Amino acid sequence: MATQATTVEHLYRIRRTVWQMLDDRGYNVSKEHLEMTLATFRDQLSGSVSREDLTILASHRVTNEHVMVFFCAEPKVRIISARKYIQYAKDEGVKHAILIAQEGFLSHARDFLAALALKGYTIEQFLESELRVNVTKHILVPQHIPLSDEQKAALLTKYKVKEAQLPRIQQADPVAKYFGLKKGQVVKIVRPSETAGRYVTYRIVV
Repeated sequence: MATQATTVEHLYRIRRTVWQMLDDRGYNVSKEHLEMTLATFRDQLSGSVSREDLTILASHRVTNEHVMVFFCAEPKVRIISARKYIQYAKDEGVKHAILIAQEGFLSHARDFLAALALKGYTIEQFLESELRVNVTKHILVPQHIPLSDEQKAALLTKYKVKEAQLPRIQQADPVAKYFGLKKGQVVKIVRPSETAGRYVTYRIVV
């Protein structure tokens, strides 16, 4: 069984990755959150380790749209808890939520969350293990740059290609999940090259 100290460090690493992820997605994130130390995080908890106290509400720097991030208390999220988190988001007028589970989501909870997409909600599901380390900072992961709709259109026009001709990246790919990429979006991937300095490719999310 994990001690409180290891649980605090575990949650610290996950929450740090979440702040970095939100920042990379274009949300307003303070320098204080991005540079928070484990000691400061521990002090803020005041001796109590509660995932539900770690909820985040952030606004986008360009669109001003909001996202809420919930750290689920249950090891496996049930539908009653999923409903509770979504209601919290609704109460704040937020239609984009990120739910982070310790071990997973039970089938009824998954079905409930999937159905919300038909009502205009964006609900992302992560496991804590997926966020313990920032995948984009791994030495073997090349730089990924999501393109806007305008940049995507310009790319297709410039190279005279159709979407179906672009290489693909799965929406469930760890980097695609990190950036919250949706199907049809295009991401620019920049790799170092010994001959050209850098090698650029593009992939479409499927």
